[in-house]
Amino acid sequence: MNKVTIDIQKEVNPHFKSVWKTKKPYNILRGGRNSFKSSVVVLMLAYMMLRYISKGEKANVVVIRKVGASLRDSVFLKIQWALRKFDFTIGKTGDFKDSVAPLKLTHQITGSTFYFYGQDDFQKLKSNDIGNIIGVWYEEAAEFKDAEEFDQTNTTFMRQKHPLADIVRFFWSYNPPRNPYSWINEWSDSMKGEDNYLVHDSSYKNDELGFVTEQMLQDIERIKNNDYDYYRYLYLGEPVGLGMNVYNMNLFKERETLFADDRIIALYYSLDTGHSVSATTCGCYGLTAKGKVILLNTYYYSPAGQVKKMAPSELSEQIHMFITKTSTCEHWKGARIQKRTIDSAEAALRNQYYRDYGQHLLPVAKKKKIDMIDHVHDLLAQGRFYYLKNPFKTGMKYADSNNIFIEEHKKYQFDEKTLNSDDPKVIKEDDHTVDQFQYACVANAREWRLKG
Repeated sequence: MNKVTIDIQKEVNPHFKSVWKTKKPYNILRGGRNSFKSSVVVLMLAYMMLRYISKGEKANVVVIRKVGASLRDSVFLKIQWALRKFDFTIGKTGDFKDSVAPLKLTHQITGSTFYFYGQDDFQKLKSNDIGNIIGVWYEEAAEFKDAEEFDQTNTTFMRQKHPLADIVRFFWSYNPPRNPYSWINEWSDSMKGEDNYLVHDSSYKNDELGFVTEQMLQDIERIKNNDYDYYRYLYLGEPVGLGMNVYNMNLFKERETLFADDRIIALYYSLDTGHSVSATTCGCYGLTAKGKVILLNTYYYSPAGQVKKMAPSELSEQIHMFITKTSTCEHWKGARIQKRTIDSAEAALRNQYYRDYGQHLLPVAKKKKIDMIDHVHDLLAQGRFYYLKNPFKTGMKYADSNNIFIEEHKKYQFDEKTLNSDDPKVIKEDDHTVDQFQYACVANAREWRLKG
C-alpha cells in the first residue's frame, strides 16, 4: 500500500492525548455532544488496523451498538470517514470493500475487517468465530442494559485475540445520562483509579482545533440560555439530576397566531389511546420552514363519567374526522401529512382505522421512558416548540383546545421514591397528551432535528 500521510495532531484535539497514548486495555470515553470522542475512537481503531495491514497481517475490529438497526447510518459511516482520513479508498475496487449483508468493511489484500453487530442479536455475536481481534468498540454505551452485557461479549473477544497483539483493546463511548444514578454513570465512576481502565471526560469546550463551528456554538448558546441544566447535561456531559417536575413549562411557548414569516410546510399526528379505560388523544403538529414545531390542535376524549363510551369504530371515525379537518385548514394550505404515529401497544384502533380508511397508523418504536422524555427536552431546550392558544376551529366536540395538553404537562412529575435509582418512574396520572407528545418527538426525531 502507499505510504499514508496524516498529521494526527491536526485531527485529534490535545485533550485526547491520554487516549491516544495509553496502553490500558479498557478505555471509557464519556462526554457531551460535539466533544468528538467518537471521532477519536474511530481514528484510533483505523490506526491500530493500519499498523497490521502495513505488515501484511490480517487484523479485525468489532463495533457494537445496542440495536443493530442503527449501525448502518452511524458507526458504519463513521469508520469509513476514519479510513478515508488515512487515505484508504472504499468500494468494490477500493482498498476496503463495503458489505451491507452482513455489515462489514474488509481490506481487499489482507482480509482485515471491521465487523458491525447489534447486541440485540447476541447469539449471532457470540457464535461468530472472527479471530485475530485487536479492538472492540461499544458506541452509545448508555443504550445497553447493564455492564453484564459487556461482560458477556468481552470474554468471547478476548479469546480471539490476534497472536501478535499483547491485548485486545476495548473502547466505550457515550453521553452520560442526566440521572446520576444511571447504571453506566455509576459503573464508569467505579472504574476511575482502576489500573487497567482509562476514564476520560470531554466536552465541546476542549476543542482547540476549530471543529466546533460558529453555527454549532450559536446553537449551544441558545440552549444554554433557554435551559441551563439541559445545556450542562447535553453539552458538558454532566449528570445534573432529574428534579421532581419533568418539564420546564417556560419552554412551552404560547402563540396567539401563526408566524407571518415562517409558513407551515408539514403536518404530523400522534395518538395515545385508551378506549373505555382511559382517554384517547391526538395531537396535530406543524413543522415550519425554519424548523419550529407548533401544536396546532388537540383532540381529547375521556370516557370518564360517560354512560355510553365510544367503541373503537367510533373513535376511528372521530380521529379520521380530526385529521381531515385539521389537515385541510386554509391557514397551512399545501402542507402535507408526513406521519401518523400511535402508541405501539395499541392494536384495536390501529386495525380499525386501517379497515375503515386503508391508512396505516404507524406504531412508535418506544424507548425507555427517560429516553423519550429526553427527546422532548431536546426540542424544548432548542426553543423551537410552540402551541396555539386558540386553535383554528374544526367544530368537533372533543377538539379545538390545547389547554389539556398544557395542564397535563404542568402536572407531569417523577415519582419521588424512584428518583435515586437507575430507572426513575413518572407518576402515571393524567398523562395522555404527555405520552403522545413523546411519541411524536421520538417518531419524528430526524425531521424535527432531535437527538436520535
